[in-house]
Amino acid sequence: QVQLVESGGGLVQAGGSLRLSCAASGRTFSWYGMGWFRQAPGKEREFVAAISRSGSNTYYLDSVKGRFTISRDNAKNTVYLQMNSLEPEDTAVYYCAADSSIRGSAVTTILSEYDYWGQGTQVTVSS
Repeated sequence: QVQLVESGGGLVQAGGSLRLSCAASGRTFSWYGMGWFRQAPGKEREFVAAISRSGSNTYYLDSVKGRFTISRDNAKNTVYLQMNSLEPEDTAVYYCAADSSIRGSAVTTILSEYDYWGQGTQVTVSS
């Protein structure tokens, strides 16, 4: 089992940047594929970005490609989401999640395949 705690959310103007962090504790962090999801008010939770166990492979939601970067530091048991050129449409609660069944360099965008979730951190982008 792994516990996940997000941080780094806040209020930022459009065009600004934020870096989200997700600290993991419990079992060996490098065993898990990691993902970031977000949920805006009245909408379903959606995939944002994913990274493989070693960090060698990443995948993004089309609307964040070129603006967001997911990375991980297995020595620090932490996954990051660097968000640049933020838009009001990026406003949401952002969640990190861990997938214990992923193997090798694979990543997944499917919410139900993630076993563990953090509590979320609010990101608000003003226009």
